[in-house]
Amino acid sequence: MNIKSFRISSLAFVFYFLAFQLSGQEINCQVQVSARQVEGTDRSTFETLQKALYEFVNARKWTPYTYGVEERIEASILLTINEQISPEKFSGQLNVVLKRPVYKSNFNTTLLNYIDKDVVFTYVENEPLEFSENTVDNNLTAILAFYINIFLGLDGDSFSPLGGTPYFERAEAIVQSAQNTGEAGWRSFEKQRNRYWLSENFSNPIYRLVRESIYKYHLQGLDNMYDNAEMGRNAIAESLKLLAQANKEKPGAQIIQLIVDAKRDELIQIFSEGAPNTRAEVANILKEIDPANGSRYNQMLSR
Repeated sequence: MNIKSFRISSLAFVFYFLAFQLSGQEINCQVQVSARQVEGTDRSTFETLQKALYEFVNARKWTPYTYGVEERIEASILLTINEQISPEKFSGQLNVVLKRPVYKSNFNTTLLNYIDKDVVFTYVENEPLEFSENTVDNNLTAILAFYINIFLGLDGDSFSPLGGTPYFERAEAIVQSAQNTGEAGWRSFEKQRNRYWLSENFSNPIYRLVRESIYKYHLQGLDNMYDNAEMGRNAIAESLKLLAQANKEKPGAQIIQLIVDAKRDELIQIFSEGAPNTRAEVANILKEIDPANGSRYNQMLSR
């Protein structure tokens, strides 16, 4: 290849890459497929699957809005395949993580860090990954679409009061469409914590206080920490009071545990400083909401 043709092909690659990035619209998600426990299958199958999942998540348009590159939602998805049930059927788990930038900082706070252990799917190499919101023909793409809408809903709630409602409604619609699939994770009677209950919690008005706490924690709390750390810290403390009130009405709800799991370490760091009375109050709230990790919150009081 001569220099001229090399430059042309290089420019073509750059334009293709930029076009793909711009077509990514709302989501900037790292996608990884791990199949270390599966033997006897060509590794290229899982590499092809990883590429297909990446394009499904990042290249699809999920909202009617246009997002700038810097506005795209940061997330990661790890699909761990534990078993090959048949030549084209697999089972495993999905770890989904959602991040959000904090105003005037280079810090990304975690909104969600969740493992879904009920992932069973069929995959034929090189076949396109299809998804329809009205019918569930592909369990894997339905699961991914469900969590993308949970991502969008949480992100929306963190920037405006109940701003994620349209996306939680779409997640709930996917759950309803999946009721007759026969695959686990979609129905209320299977277990107390799964995709059904996650969607139900975010859509049920009884958990409105939880969603209001997400807004207060992030936009009124974290986003103000740079300009006024104490004001931001106090807003976060108020958000935890909303969470505590919701927990008294519905103890141990999945939505509450999800938030605490995502924020535990961050909260300990935030409230290791500040007014002693606020730190003590927050520690007591968190011990009540998250008793299994109660001793960890004493770190707030020992500094």
